[in-house]
Amino acid sequence: MNLQDISNVRLKTQRIDPRAGVAEAQDIVAWMGAIQAQDYAMACWAIGLRGQGLTERSIQNAIDQGEILRTHVLRPTWHFVAASDIWWMLELSAPQLVPQMKSRLKQFGIILEDYLRINQVMEKAFLKAPHLDRAALLFALKDAGICSDREYLSHFLLWAEVAGIICSGAHQNNKATYALLEERVPRPAPLKREEALAKLAHRYFTSHGPATLLDFKWWSGLSLTDSKKGLEMIKSDFVVEEIGSGVYWIPESFCQESFYPESSGAKRLTRDYDQPAVYLLPAFDEFLISYKDRTASFPLEHHAHAFTNNGIFYPVVLVNGQVKGVWKRTLKGSKFRFEARFFSSVNPEVLELTEIAAVNFGIFLDKEIEVIKIG
Repeated sequence: MNLQDISNVRLKTQRIDPRAGVAEAQDIVAWMGAIQAQDYAMACWAIGLRGQGLTERSIQNAIDQGEILRTHVLRPTWHFVAASDIWWMLELSAPQLVPQMKSRLKQFGIILEDYLRINQVMEKAFLKAPHLDRAALLFALKDAGICSDREYLSHFLLWAEVAGIICSGAHQNNKATYALLEERVPRPAPLKREEALAKLAHRYFTSHGPATLLDFKWWSGLSLTDSKKGLEMIKSDFVVEEIGSGVYWIPESFCQESFYPESSGAKRLTRDYDQPAVYLLPAFDEFLISYKDRTASFPLEHHAHAFTNNGIFYPVVLVNGQVKGVWKRTLKGSKFRFEARFFSSVNPEVLELTEIAAVNFGIFLDKEIEVIKIG
């Protein structure tokens, strides 16, 4: 295997390659484990990109119905998580997150006991309505004499999410809301920590492999000790291969023995990725963001063109598994303007496939393309 093989297999494990199968929105999120979602619209496209026939509206419906939740989990940042996974995943990651969050207590002059009261005030507010937006929750905290600052509110909401008190609710009047997590998803019997570690590791390496231990540690936010423990428990389902300076774990289901003589006992990845393909990846897509080392798909010389020093990732154009450019869309009512810029010249076929991908993105948005500018 080489770096190109890594990138091409990830197209399948991450369900970007259309030959990887079709699923409902919540099934895609469950397959991925978690999808980074601080950019809401782009995160919806991250789901849509991985399915056939999905639209922004159908994904929003799955979120409104509580089949997909948007909350802070893992590192922490916003993630989409399947409702069926939220409790065990949150219970696994919260102990890692709370110590990080406590460091801000001194900055705000708040003691830990204050959060208990804050959470109680929030829970009481939901007695009036099952879904509340930020303004309503800020009003409830102000009324209780607790909070009048929006920056503080963001931290309080984050804490309540990690504590398993609140999660995303249904959109109302085009506004995001919060809801009580136990009302959205009844709390199941908890998993033992070892079971949860194994489950998260298996989910990651199945949906993101080939990947390394350090990739998993980065994505999960777990300690190196826990990351090693999780991988150790599931490694029998994966093939290990040294590529360059990295040790990669590859799902057994994506390997076959026919490329080497049977006597060698070696295994090689199926190589059926010769057809040209262009994909429009959203900002912060798992195809890039979920790895500590991104060079398999994203050469170092292009990094400055696609993300900033403070961690902002732009939408990118992926050509045959490699990042070749960036793109953006500008909404104008029922239409949108699409622009793409490649880092170097590409052939006419790639330009045509990029235009087709832009049209498909318009179908996802249920909007007509007004201008397509590719250069």
